[in-house]
Amino acid sequence: MSDAIFQLNGVSKTYGKTCALHQVDLSVPKGKTTVLIGPSGCGKSTLLRMMVGLVQPDEGSVQFEGSPVAPHNVRPLRLKMGYVIQEGGLFPHLTARGNVSLLAKHLRWDAESIELRIEALAELTQFPMSGLDRYPAQLSGGQRQRVSLMRALMLDPDVLLMDEPLGALDPMIRADLQTQLRAIFEELKKTVVMVTHDMHEAGYFGDKIVLMREGMIAQVSSFKELLENPSEKFVTQFIQAQRGMET
Repeated sequence: MSDAIFQLNGVSKTYGKTCALHQVDLSVPKGKTTVLIGPSGCGKSTLLRMMVGLVQPDEGSVQFEGSPVAPHNVRPLRLKMGYVIQEGGLFPHLTARGNVSLLAKHLRWDAESIELRIEALAELTQFPMSGLDRYPAQLSGGQRQRVSLMRALMLDPDVLLMDEPLGALDPMIRADLQTQLRAIFEELKKTVVMVTHDMHEAGYFGDKIVLMREGMIAQVSSFKELLENPSEKFVTQFIQAQRGMET
């Protein structure tokens, strides 16, 4: 049996005259953190959105736990996926509690089960119980991301998909959340797929690094292998550019 939770074979996607993805093959291992990284417009977010079924490939196939991610069956598959986007993507008219519990209520969970799950997630993410009845506009950026993470974990999904989850935060809050997120990943032992443009963040989280360029994969490896054995000139240039930004 394959240890891949996602299997993408020959996926391509074009928007007008722009090729976002070109015949990409990728296996995402279970129980590990896979990080998609690359310059803006390289296709990493499109690839993630394809996994969650928000984008359908023009060519190729996407499988999740052996089932095709396709319009006819994407709804039940999404219940097994947690999805976090930049700045949280919370509904502004719902409180933090309302955002976290929305899908569970839709699935007719009983009130006691919902409340117990919210309490457990608040403790896991270090979110104050006093903040659960506040609206997103009343929360800090870091608190909104914690609420978004709680919402993504509410149904105890098999995989957590995160698109630049910390990109909009200031450096101190971002560093604090990075530490907490890695601890959460280690505790839950879930499969995680994360998109980031930050090399340090990729190395901090990733068991497997997928470096992309112009809709294709330039290298798939560990972070150490990426630094020590770049597969092509672009990989070296990308690493040097990232290091230059840190100075």
